Amino acid sequence: MDRRSFLSWVGVGWIASCLPVAIVACSSDQSSSIPTQESPSSSSSGAAGNVQVGLVSDLDKSGQLLNGKTPIGQVLVARDPADPKALIAVNPKCTHAGCTVAWNSEQKAFVCPCHAAKFGSDGNVQSGPAARPLPTYQASIQGDSVVIKQS
Repeated sequence: MDRRSFLSWVGVGWIASCLPVAIVACSSDQSSSIPTQESPSSSSSGAAGNVQVGLVSDLDKSGQLLNGKTPIGQVLVARDPADPKALIAVNPKCTHAGCTVAWNSEQKAFVCPCHAAKFGSDGNVQSGPAARPLPTYQASIQGDSVVIKQS
């Protein structure tokens, strides 16, 4: 085997061994610091198509509330920076690579931990690499619960 063939095979092997790491890095959930509400009572459906995603006390404690198990999928809720009495809710799956975004109150944006895509409080893309906005939901407080309107 000549030097050129050997180096070609080493290069192919290196690329093949790095590929699983790249796939896992882009698809893993990087949002372990976000409190998650996944108990059966936290995703119960209420009257008029409302879905309970968590408690106001949990939202206020961490500044955001992530529920991974609702009838419509994952939901991330934060207080609206323009009106602290109002809530904003999005599907937190980044439209670029599928990582879970988190609310960054300093930037007033949802930020992806994988590739730094940034989404405004309305879900629209502020900076890439994401090209599509995050799906949004209507959220409100009912008693001590945070609910979203299921559409």
